[in-house]
Amino acid sequence: MSKLSEYKKQKDFLVCVDSDGCAMDTMDIKHIRCFGPCMVEEWGLNEWKQEILDRWNDINLYTMTRGINRFKGLSQALQEIHGKYTPIEDLDTLVDWVENSPELSNNALQKAIEADPDSVILRKALSWSKAVNASITELPDEVKQPFEGVKEALAFAHEAADVAIVSSANIDAVMEEWEKYGLLPHTDIVLAQDAGSKAFCIGELLKAGYSPDHVVMCGDAPGDLDAAKKNGVFYYPILVKKEKESWEEFIAEGRNHLLDGTFAGDYQEKKIAEFLKNLGG
Repeated sequence: MSKLSEYKKQKDFLVCVDSDGCAMDTMDIKHIRCFGPCMVEEWGLNEWKQEILDRWNDINLYTMTRGINRFKGLSQALQEIHGKYTPIEDLDTLVDWVENSPELSNNALQKAIEADPDSVILRKALSWSKAVNASITELPDEVKQPFEGVKEALAFAHEAADVAIVSSANIDAVMEEWEKYGLLPHTDIVLAQDAGSKAFCIGELLKAGYSPDHVVMCGDAPGDLDAAKKNGVFYYPILVKKEKESWEEFIAEGRNHLLDGTFAGDYQEKKIAEFLKNLGG
């Protein structure tokens, strides 16, 4: 997999694909078993555990904030917890970092801690994030699988287009999961959390010489739609709880609309409307 700075296009079309919740059926399980429980553990929130976990899942899985960056999700959840259940020490420092940091990752957070070593919440946020990564690594293989039809759809896309993974997930997890299930041979580059935001990555890929109307972003979350819009490329939604059907339609219709120049207009508007309705937007 080439680096973004060294990437060269091979075909005239580009299909960008998100990982968690789009290609890999891993998003729900990671939040339900790892992200939420690790937050409850790190901040000692067992007294309100079920209510807090339910709300975490609403924020991160089932509403228009689905797919939000982990630190943005943490900031929102802790602000709600602070207002409803119990005070969260040093909360303003985390909120400020999330709102103003140009990068939201473990490495960026470590640098913020070095600049502000007395911050309790920044250290706790990094501890939480590392615990989440460790917890994800320990998930059994049988709960980390691609959605049905993904491999076939990627292979079909790759016949006529370059394929890029564009994900905000941890790079090691993405590489491990995609390699295990034989998906990597149907891709040309892997761009994960460490490469920058999805909008940034798509923008950099466009510099390889693709026309924006030859590029589609396949995703399951509003952030994917936003990244596509910011770069003037198309968006193909993988609908929550209808993932298999979404990939089947991509094979039957989506790729061909991209290749024959009919993605714009009615088809694009229909797909975005279906996506928003599915998440209650």
